[in-house]
Amino acid sequence: MKYTGKIYKFGADVDTDAIIPARYLNTFDPRELAKHCMEDADPAFPARVQPGDIIVADKNFGCGSSREHAPIAIKGAGVSCVVARSFARIFYRNSINIGLPILECDEAIDGIEEGDQIEVDLESGQIINLRTGISYQAQPFPAFMQEIMAKGGLINYVKDKG
Repeated sequence: MKYTGKIYKFGADVDTDAIIPARYLNTFDPRELAKHCMEDADPAFPARVQPGDIIVADKNFGCGSSREHAPIAIKGAGVSCVVARSFARIFYRNSINIGLPILECDEAIDGIEEGDQIEVDLESGQIINLRTGISYQAQPFPAFMQEIMAKGGLINYVKDKG
């Protein structure tokens, strides 16, 4: 699976309250959550983000509470994947469970700027900055995890296997 999109860049320690503020946790509807995705970190984000865009962030993205609302909001906003230096472990697991592709790559974070276009190849882990032509290598997911994401999440994956 390959994704190409415009970059929205965030710093370190973006917590789940910044991803989806607690005041909007009265729903699990991805479309409703998307209307407020990242608004406490960047108030213009919900209006600017387009389907296929990509979030790039520094370390510990998704720290804070264990709510699944955070990756649901990101996916609902149309973000195709998230690349970060590192993810909070529970956010990492929740992202896989709902089928939101995520990759960790130190070098890419330093070489990608807000507004750049990148291409992410989930199968190989390759990330290419289309502005500079520079390629970065992330650790690709094992085949079964790629299949979970391709199926749109763990529930769909299990249904297909059953």
